[in-house]
Order: sequence, then C-alpha cells, then structure tokens
Amino acid sequence: MSRRGTAEKRTAKSDPIFRNRLVNMVVNRIMKDGKKSLAYQILYRAVKKIQQKDRNKSTIGFTSSNT
Repeated sequence: MSRRGTAEKRTAKSDPIFRNRLVNMVVNRIMKDGKKSLAYQILYRAVKKIQQKDRNKSTIGFTSSNT
C-alpha cells in the first residue's frame, strides 16, 4: 500500500479543434504507442470523410453537452 495518500481525480482536457473532452477521450483510445498526433490525424480524417459522405443529411458534431 502506498503511504502517499490518494491521487487527485483529473479531468480530461478538451481537444484543440472541437473543444470537447469526448474527442480527447476517443483520441486516447485510438492512440498507438504514445503517438497522439497520429491518433488526432486518424480521427480528423474519419470525421472529414463522414461529413463529405453525409453532407446533405446531417453534419457530425460534438456538442458541448458532453463536456
């Protein structure tokens, strides 16, 4: 057992483009071998493809209600 005490809970930071914590949490799940920039590229490319494919119906968005 540790004698230092309990660790403080940290909240996830928001991502730079969508300003949403949920996006950052998804990036952390995608991340491979600590390469966060690659995970951001993968996610942003996927979102861009979804927006282009689904242009007329609706746009994908990460609302601030998830923060």
